[in-house]
Amino acid sequence: MIEDIRALARELLEKSTVECVIGYEVGPTGRVRPAFVYEPAGVERLIFDARCYHNLVTYLTRRNKPRKKGEEVPTTAVLVKPCDARSLQVLLNENQVQRDKVYIIGVACPGMQNADGTPELRCTRCDQRVPLIYDVLCGEPPEVPAVTDTYDDVERIEALPLEERLAYWLGELDRCIRCYACRQACPTCFCSVCEAERDDSLWVGIADRIPEKAFFHIIRAFHQAGRCAECNACEAVCPMGIPLSLINRKVAKDVAQMMAGYRAGESEEPTPLVTMLTGEEAIDEIH
Repeated sequence: MIEDIRALARELLEKSTVECVIGYEVGPTGRVRPAFVYEPAGVERLIFDARCYHNLVTYLTRRNKPRKKGEEVPTTAVLVKPCDARSLQVLLNENQVQRDKVYIIGVACPGMQNADGTPELRCTRCDQRVPLIYDVLCGEPPEVPAVTDTYDDVERIEALPLEERLAYWLGELDRCIRCYACRQACPTCFCSVCEAERDDSLWVGIADRIPEKAFFHIIRAFHQAGRCAECNACEAVCPMGIPLSLINRKVAKDVAQMMAGYRAGESEEPTPLVTMLTGEEAIDEIH
């Protein structure tokens, strides 16, 4: 698969089909990191294996806008796993990425692994090994059994008495250092001005006390309602090991129950929450 990815990237760059290929490479410390390749000779840096957990779609919203007024947006190629492709579909649904300016290199996903070689938790719940959207697919999809996500991790927290549940989350969120790594890694967290960093906000200040920290994460989770593709990029980059995916999965579970099984990024339809707020009937009712 790696040779296929490199050959395709070289061809795209040599023919100037794309300006840049976003993929994965091994950094100086031996860890895998995002790679930005602009020249054909640089494609030898590209790799793909079970360590490539980063969701590269997060870089598209920054590249998919004119750098100067009137300047044409360059075309970018990006490697996407199945969960990444769902994030990309959300951005396409919300007109945050121009489809004709992104070349999607889908990769058949073997399932990501932790440092000790065990499967990442998100991959034990996923039965998608081929992205739902791509221009070209690299690799042979492995055979995996069908998986039904029962949200058992969420239900264990929901089953706790209210006081215990509150104590659990206050304890977890109190470790937050407000570094915003979760926000930066999230592909669908693309606001140019974040409410969490407005020092004039009456809702959530920039302090790092528990009320502000908790409110930041709750507001971010609600902003992701019907939009989070559960790629776990936020939790993967959290330096404090906070189980952020539990919050997002709780919201995703409720959205699926209320919206006839809707899951973010699995269709070209935007989230029903957005549809209800922007539909003509809703606008008339608001007025």
